[in-house]
Amino acid sequence: MEKGSSARKADHPINKIFLDRWSPRAMSGDPITDSELFSLFEAARWAPSNNNEQPWRFIYAKQGTPEWNTFFSILVEFNQLWTKNSSVLICLIAKKTFEKDSTPNRNHMSDSGAAWENLALQAASMGLVAHGMAGFDVEKARKELHVPADYEIVHMIALGKHGPIDAIPERMQKSEHPNSRKPITELIFEAKFH
Repeated sequence: MEKGSSARKADHPINKIFLDRWSPRAMSGDPITDSELFSLFEAARWAPSNNNEQPWRFIYAKQGTPEWNTFFSILVEFNQLWTKNSSVLICLIAKKTFEKDSTPNRNHMSDSGAAWENLALQAASMGLVAHGMAGFDVEKARKELHVPADYEIVHMIALGKHGPIDAIPERMQKSEHPNSRKPITELIFEAKFH
């Protein structure tokens, strides 16, 4: 396993947890305990949210359960090639409306993204893999996981313990390392967008 912070360099001082978090695919297939799993969900629970709405919901299945096969079948073939060694598959969904009056919550996706980031950072701090995925059948996920219409399907997540690089197909191995980021000068604008 390649440590994120040993391979990445920040241009400005930040906590090393941000450099340690990356999205490997190589996992061992070893189970994650309920204690570890619920620590990840606990970290997500403390994410900031508009009006403390907490619109995120995590639907999950553990490897070795009948439900696992349902989650696995929702993934595109590319993601199935490497998630077969993950311990838990998760579908992150976000409630689009406020509970109090059913009006639209325009922050449902950003708030749910904050919860996902908390989970990912907690996983990195525990030496676990948390890899978000967009490659899945959204409508199949909605149907198979019984997701109501007032919830947006955000993405899926594979959780596991780090494994050897040869646990993933050879074509994926060349990208199995922490990547870099654009410089902040490309991402920030003072006063107006330009």
